[in-house]
Amino acid sequence: QAQLVESGGGLVQAGGSLTLSCAPSGRAFSMNVLGWFRQAPGKDRDFVGAITRSGGSTYYADFVQDRFTISSDNAKNTLYLQMTGLKPEDTAVYYCAEGLTYKDGKPHVSYWGQGTQVTVSS
Repeated sequence: QAQLVESGGGLVQAGGSLTLSCAPSGRAFSMNVLGWFRQAPGKDRDFVGAITRSGGSTYYADFVQDRFTISSDNAKNTLYLQMTGLKPEDTAVYYCAEGLTYKDGKPHVSYWGQGTQVTVSS
């Protein structure tokens, strides 16, 4: 059973927008740092961005270039990833993560979602 459940993926044309959602299954978020990662076919899973539930601080990968926005609604117990200006190279499976930390430059995640496919056509 997936600990986190994502939704909102789909097919969109280049330049379009999508909003992904993520919520825990049968419980509330319990850890402070939530994040999004993505994995394209044949590539490693890459960090997209993160947010702290306590203060709302956000952090983004360089490739986001102000196109994506991470937010969380503590009342709805939901994490969001708003994506605009989508490019074909944004095509990937997007995963939400809870309990993100970094050690020796590598991410460690307590809980992963099952992933949601985002496909951007040119």
